[in-house]
Formats: sequence, structure tokens, C-alpha cells
Amino acid sequence: MAATLLYVTAGSEEEALSIGRALVEARLAACANVIPATTSVYWWEGAVQQEAESVLIVKTREALVETVTERIRALHGYECPCVLALPIAGGHQPFLDWIEEETREAEDSPAGR
Repeated sequence: MAATLLYVTAGSEEEALSIGRALVEARLAACANVIPATTSVYWWEGAVQQEAESVLIVKTREALVETVTERIRALHGYECPCVLALPIAGGHQPFLDWIEEETREAEDSPAGR
């Protein structure tokens, strides 16, 4: 099993929590961490923008990345949300096993689709 982290930014802590909870409840993610306050500086529509955002870090399986990304897009308020998949090269094996265990039913359940 290949585990993956998804890095996601959201317009508010509430939005990040809502998306994270939905992913965990659907067993698309084993865990979602919300970092409530960050400042993002980026180009958008031809100008440099600076906004307060929250960061959502999602722990899932590589096989679910596409499904999780689509779910995030459906729940997200941004026109073009930041969703980046970062492969996990290693780590504490019992924790990696836990990610697999908590998401293994997602591919077969209606909630996971």
C-alpha cells in the first residue's frame, strides 16, 4: 500500500474542517489535520493576491487520490482549489498500516465514490 498526503488550502478554518470531516466520514481519508491560520501570497487573475487561509493535510492511500481530489473539488468554495498529492516515501509502519486500515473500505463503499 502506498500512502499519500494531500496538501489543501481553504478560505477558512471552518471550510477546511468541513472538508476534512467529510473525507474521514466517507473513509476516503484516515485523518485530516487543519492548520487554522496561514497567509498565502499568489498570482490570480493577473495580480498578486494576499489572503488568510487554512491548511488541510489529508492522509490517504495513493489509490484514492483521484477520488479524494474530486470530492474536495465538489466541497470546496474556490474556483481552482489547491490540492497537491505528496507521496509518502516511508515512516512509522504501524501508522502507515493504520492509514490503509481506515481507508480500505472506501473504494468499495458508496460513500467512497
